[in-house]
Amino acid sequence: LLFPVSNLCGKCRPRDTDLLQPSLNFLYWSLHQTPPCSQQRAVAVLLSNVSLLELLQEVLDCTWLRSPPSEAACLSPEDALLCSGWLLAASLLLYQHHYNTEVHQTLSLDLTEVLNAVIFRNEKPVLLLVSIVQFLKTVLRQNFSSSLLLIIGQQTAQGAAQQPQPSSLQDAALQPLARQQIFLLAASLQNLLVHIQLQKDFLLSQAVVACLETLVEYLYVKNQDLALHVASQPWHRFLLFTLLNGGQKSLLQPEVLRLMTLFLRYKSSNIISHKEISQIIQEAAETNLAELPEATSCALHLFLCQV
Repeated sequence: LLFPVSNLCGKCRPRDTDLLQPSLNFLYWSLHQTPPCSQQRAVAVLLSNVSLLELLQEVLDCTWLRSPPSEAACLSPEDALLCSGWLLAASLLLYQHHYNTEVHQTLSLDLTEVLNAVIFRNEKPVLLLVSIVQFLKTVLRQNFSSSLLLIIGQQTAQGAAQQPQPSSLQDAALQPLARQQIFLLAASLQNLLVHIQLQKDFLLSQAVVACLETLVEYLYVKNQDLALHVASQPWHRFLLFTLLNGGQKSLLQPEVLRLMTLFLRYKSSNIISHKEISQIIQEAAETNLAELPEATSCALHLFLCQV
């Protein structure tokens, strides 16, 4: 089925939402559910289909052409197709990198547009924002190194970096991101978590925390001082205070645990104290761990390992 469905997608246009949206979902599902022994073949089938990748490029490009919806919570058929396109693109990047699969057609993206979608989030429905954040997390984790992805404007930025200024030598190592973009993205992810606390959107909160984790990991490889600077921003303290003073008082919230783990990993002692570490351990000791949701259980495991 994978072969004819991918061929069918290649013959469609982005306006064919009724057919494309379930088809892209099927391709996405196939990549993630195919047994490991066949997964590499599934990835090769999709990446060898030039028409499919050209169609996927058109779908992603439509993200920037769509007018803002009247209701951010309302997901139109066109927006649902965009969600499927971004999630499929992220999965193709993930598995192409994992198997080092040959690429016959690249996907090109303007990184500034992707970042702006997160920074100026009010123009995007929540599920579309989740999908774009998931894609951004994937490219950060791969250090923008996938042969499937071409970052528009990257060559220009690299060309400018070849003429180093006194303060630009370390910044050049951050390419294709600029220092200002990093600060804006980190602040926007923090603000999103505060905003999410009011809406209780689990999918978005998990995606945002994962992206923030990956951003700091990416920075730590590129510039350790900058990574520690971002991880120790006093605003994080306010963020934790806001999360803990929402509707749910428990320290055993997956977002809180993952953020605490992040701050422990990068030694942000001004954000998390020994007292709070003890409080989390005490609350865990008094909780029936078997009844915890899977996301909370995994986050608690990572926190305790980090401690």
